Amino acid sequence: MLQNEIYERARLARDARFDGQFYVGVKTTGIYCRPICPANAPKSENIEFYPSAAAAGEAGFRPCLRCRPECAPGTPAWSGTSTTVRRGLRLISAGALDEGNVEALADRLGVTSRHLRRLFSHHLGASPLAVAHTQRLHFAKRLIDETTLPMQHISSAAGYGSIRRFNDAFRQTYGRPPRELRRAGEDSELAGRTASLTVRLPYRAPFDWQNLLAFFAGRAIPGVEKVVDQTYRRTLSSNGRHSVVSIQPDSRAGYLSLTLHSVNTDALFETVQAAREVFDLDAPVTEIRQVLGKDKALRKFLKEYPGIRVPGAWDGFELTVRAILGQQVSVKAATTLAGRIANRYGEPLVLDGDHKESELVRIFPTAERLARARFNNIGIVGSRAETIRRVAKAVLCGDLCFDAAEDPQEFCAALKSIRGIGDWTAQYVAMRALKNPDAFPEGDLGLIKAIRYPDRVTPKQLKNLAEEWRPWRAYAALLLWSSLPGSGG
Repeated sequence: MLQNEIYERARLARDARFDGQFYVGVKTTGIYCRPICPANAPKSENIEFYPSAAAAGEAGFRPCLRCRPECAPGTPAWSGTSTTVRRGLRLISAGALDEGNVEALADRLGVTSRHLRRLFSHHLGASPLAVAHTQRLHFAKRLIDETTLPMQHISSAAGYGSIRRFNDAFRQTYGRPPRELRRAGEDSELAGRTASLTVRLPYRAPFDWQNLLAFFAGRAIPGVEKVVDQTYRRTLSSNGRHSVVSIQPDSRAGYLSLTLHSVNTDALFETVQAAREVFDLDAPVTEIRQVLGKDKALRKFLKEYPGIRVPGAWDGFELTVRAILGQQVSVKAATTLAGRIANRYGEPLVLDGDHKESELVRIFPTAERLARARFNNIGIVGSRAETIRRVAKAVLCGDLCFDAAEDPQEFCAALKSIRGIGDWTAQYVAMRALKNPDAFPEGDLGLIKAIRYPDRVTPKQLKNLAEEWRPWRAYAALLLWSSLPGSGG
């Protein structure tokens, strides 16, 4: 009851802090809205609250065409959910239920399908299939509104098996075919009229873009990544096809603008979801602030960096190589070494159409390429070269996997079992590649230096202090690193 009272106050105040955290089903109209919907607020007796858009849809409500629930910041996958649900949401975002096989998803998560359905119902108010359906529908609706992609391409990008299924889904949900919704769209200025395609990525405010961009700028691998002014750019490869993505602040507040060059339509959804994780757009900032704000030392850093984010990784293997290179050397030196590896062993960038790149020229090498690499005359000491080869071989034989289904503790144990990998590297990779919000490289010298308030602390004292920061220790680490003249990692 208390939760509903909070939601009611937020709805009446149209409080943007709650956008995407719950949805309002209006019984008199049969639609569901965001709490910030500009329409006249319905009477309290005519509404129902739902923890997710999927729950509202499963209850029979259709999305509001005015406030557009598909444009809300993503439901925070870490907010009040079990670890299994959190991992399941990440797998669904990666397309794990495109074929509708809940049993296979449950197997990957190590639970029964019945238990998985029970967990989703308890935490999200909807079944895994309903979550996947709503995700596909919302993504397709945004492409209809924001691009000029043909409907057949949108159907494929959103994971519908056929144009017929795509059309049926929209008729059942919106009561009209998708082409009519496009004619009613308001965002045609983002239409993709060339080989490039641009979509908006909503984020949960506050969002510290400058701090996040500075983190990526200091670690941008030459030839693979580049930060210029307010834009992050990098090369990608999906199913053998090369592409380039660019991310920058959008002209509309509350959004980033993602431009994709030469991205295959079938990889569009995957790339957009990856961008959301890399830039941590759905972080539950309110919950993070409530926990970390109890610590005196962190409270002042939260005031300075209220929108702190944990930067993700486009590729887990690439990040692990980068972390190995960063052992006992500066961030700048590790970045230089990573650029040399990319230049020697990475594929030359090849793009479709007329799009040309000057400074972005390489795809970061795969595990297959580095498993037998000699790394001679690059400046890498022999022990680290051997560690990289061991990691590459572990990836190839399946002993090391960066899948969202991986349990963080088991992943760290598997990574540390490789000679040359310690706890710092394992925690750092889990923090960024697995998006584990509680990962914490406790022995990091930068963290120890930053937390010297009022007195210096030992590694053991830092470990004890960090117990109070659970389950958001990764965000605490980023706050502490951000407070230093040069961040660590």
